[in-house]
Amino acid sequence: MVTIGDVAKAAGVSRSTASYALSGKRAISDEVRLRVEDAVKNLGYTPNAGARALATSQTMVLALLAQFLPDEFAPAMLQYIMGVSDTARELGYDILLVTDEEQTKAIERITRSRMVDGVVMLNVAETDERLPLLRAARQPAALVGLPHDCTGVDVFDLDFEEAGRMMVEHLHRLGHRELILISQPEHVLERGGAYVWRLQDAAVEQARVRGIVLHTAFGSAQQPEIGQEINDLLDAHPAATGLLINNEAAVAALPSVLHERGLTSPEDLSVIGRYSAEFARTFSLPFSFVEGAPDRLGRMAVRQLVKRIESTSAAKEPHVVRLLSPEIADRGSTGAPPADRHRRR
Repeated sequence: MVTIGDVAKAAGVSRSTASYALSGKRAISDEVRLRVEDAVKNLGYTPNAGARALATSQTMVLALLAQFLPDEFAPAMLQYIMGVSDTARELGYDILLVTDEEQTKAIERITRSRMVDGVVMLNVAETDERLPLLRAARQPAALVGLPHDCTGVDVFDLDFEEAGRMMVEHLHRLGHRELILISQPEHVLERGGAYVWRLQDAAVEQARVRGIVLHTAFGSAQQPEIGQEINDLLDAHPAATGLLINNEAAVAALPSVLHERGLTSPEDLSVIGRYSAEFARTFSLPFSFVEGAPDRLGRMAVRQLVKRIESTSAAKEPHVVRLLSPEIADRGSTGAPPADRHRRR
């Protein structure tokens, strides 16, 4: 096994100098640091995690609080997890994935025992019972999702209000005057998933301002229920010429529904969703969408967290709340409303 002594010998420096060059604890010349880094690469040296923790008081582990809930579409959650885990790995940190149902107890366990250097939290509720524990912990925390009270944590999310307004405005400019919005399951809203009502309320208000009739509905998170619900909505509102979707399961089911009904987009029905480009590729979706940017949000959260962990000055900086401005990826699924609004089964 390669040791720090082997690295020091290969670089022509003392063990302490090699250690300082790797930890950054003391200023080392660029020439010496590069020699040490080359020795590490050539020898395949991996620092011992236990020794590193003793030397730096860091575990080099981040906790990721995430849950796969039955009323949410699991592939969409994986997009956030990948963004967090990939960035943590790039920065030299491992991930401890915490999926316990009793997440408050898990937070107490991992923060009090100092198992991790920081915490990233997903599935954020508007009033989240986990937040007081994170604020009280010695480790910093970053959230992907916007709670009502952002005190004491860094927060990153999509600007869902602007996304809702943008989706309605996009179809209004094309001449649509009656639309359907399919949101996440109602249970998501009931347990505090504020992003659902943030997008929906903004869309409803924008539709009111523009004189558009907007029918809203909550959709299921799995087949075959969501497919039947889409059919029922199209039957119930035959004059609607556009479909807005804030529900990944619904947009994944939509191509089959349109095919069965003999409809095409945008000739018969304009469609615009809210999800990620990776999600679109995974399910071969042909629809235009507002980029949800789960990977980017995960990267932003981890980088901010690591910045606070590794910099004493950064640890004292005010906490940030950053909302990404939504952008529409045009896949050609929206156009002027059809003259014949008849819906065929």
